[in-house]
Amino acid sequence: MFDIASIQNFLASLNIPNLLLVGFMTFTAFYLGKSMKFIRLPSIIGFMLIGVILGPSLFGLLNEPMQKNFSFITEIALAFVAVSIGLELKFSVLKRQGLAMVLIILFESFLAFLLVTGLIYLLTGDLPLSLIFGAIAPASAPAGTVAIIREYRAKGSLTKALYTVVGFDDGLGIIIFGFAAAFAKSIITGGASGSFLQLLSTPLLETFLSLFVGVVMAVIFCFFAKRLEGKRDIFILIFAFILVTLGICSIFHFSLILTNMVLGLVIVNTQRDSLVHRLHDGLSEVMPLLFILFFVLAGANLHVAALPSLGLIGIFYLVGRSVGLMAGAWFGAVVGKAEKKIKKYLGMGILSQAGVAIGLSLIVKHEFSTLGPWGQEIGNIVITTITATCIIFEIIGPIATKFGLEKAGEIPQSKLKSKSKAA
Repeated sequence: MFDIASIQNFLASLNIPNLLLVGFMTFTAFYLGKSMKFIRLPSIIGFMLIGVILGPSLFGLLNEPMQKNFSFITEIALAFVAVSIGLELKFSVLKRQGLAMVLIILFESFLAFLLVTGLIYLLTGDLPLSLIFGAIAPASAPAGTVAIIREYRAKGSLTKALYTVVGFDDGLGIIIFGFAAAFAKSIITGGASGSFLQLLSTPLLETFLSLFVGVVMAVIFCFFAKRLEGKRDIFILIFAFILVTLGICSIFHFSLILTNMVLGLVIVNTQRDSLVHRLHDGLSEVMPLLFILFFVLAGANLHVAALPSLGLIGIFYLVGRSVGLMAGAWFGAVVGKAEKKIKKYLGMGILSQAGVAIGLSLIVKHEFSTLGPWGQEIGNIVITTITATCIIFEIIGPIATKFGLEKAGEIPQSKLKSKSKAA
């Protein structure tokens, strides 16, 4: 009789080549993603399900060492997502969206931070722990939102607003996290103001340098791109620049999402429309494959065994973050006098949470482990809870995004009809 451990040991003994594994997971994820239309769910749910099946939760083919080997795929996919978001952020459109987008980003980020911090503090009475959970709450997973927009070819004011919000709220989230983590550390250590200010300068410097590198890379790209005409040549050039930008971010620990988003933003606001259209065409060819690989690996990272450890802290975090993001987005849209459908449905499109949040929780685990038993306990609680809640957010986030876009009338009828016929 075989148990999971026996199956994992047997598969590990086969020593399956990496390329065979990549081909197998791409093939199976592609067809399982296609089958999701029969139950009216987005394809990325199928992609993540394959990741869970192949990951440590079941067969163990995508174990932690293998995930580390494939981490460059995740980084490339996130970079492409960030560039594609930047290419949607044209200043003329942002100007029309005006104050509403700024208010939405501020209110949804800070309300999620305050609500989660307050709820966790009421439950635990631990202010540093509460601040850390609150600081991680604003971080979103733009890949999930962008994948749904592209799969259903959504267009309209809500779609443009989603691109703007998921593009900029990660930058704000990193700054909030930097402030909160510095304050939490100073409470734990009873530290001096000098160390607090030093900790505070790190996220601000990281954000500024990420913006600066993005602008510089965009300027250099535009210099070379002006001398090219073909769509294929333009795509090869942007692919090379994305890899170079990723390498710089990796060396200096800059935000790869923020840096690559700025790369796209500068391009779309300084170059002729024909060049931007060729970039869009090139990206649209490769993005579906990157989404498959990204979400399979994301699914492999979701340890289903962590769900039973969710506990009250996890439940409070789930509720506080969801309510904070949705209510904050609604309130910002009301104050900013945004369109009715943006008020009603934008909050549904920003619930996904994965890579950035898990990355921040790993930072907490690493940096707080040196602060004594209190810091070690906070690190353990945060990494366990965020891992578990990300499983839930990565499932409900894309579904909520699709629901909101459908209710807002921004998914073409042809896409809805094709899905319903298949179902």
